Amino acid sequence: MRRDVFQAIADPTRRAIIALLAGQTMNLNAVADQFDISRPAISKHIKILTECGLIQIKQQGRERYCEPKLEKLAEVSAFVEQYRQFWTAKLDALDKFLSDELNQS
Repeated sequence: MRRDVFQAIADPTRRAIIALLAGQTMNLNAVADQFDISRPAISKHIKILTECGLIQIKQQGRERYCEPKLEKLAEVSAFVEQYRQFWTAKLDALDKFLSDELNQS
């Protein structure tokens, strides 16, 4: 199955994992310890984040570490930005309309 960054951020647990890893590289057990769900469930979320290219797993000895690769979030930012510009223009027009209406009263 082909996954994209939007699938990764669609789930609140995956967003929490991204936020957790954004500040530091952690081993899989340390990530799992931060959540009240099963380790297999965390592994599934980690797998999806890896398939989406938001994290990379690196083996160091017996440990597996999750390293953030957050460059892909730029896709989300670009997508949201186009709508921010659209709504900013609409809200600015509404503000002008309401100001004009109040000034005419």
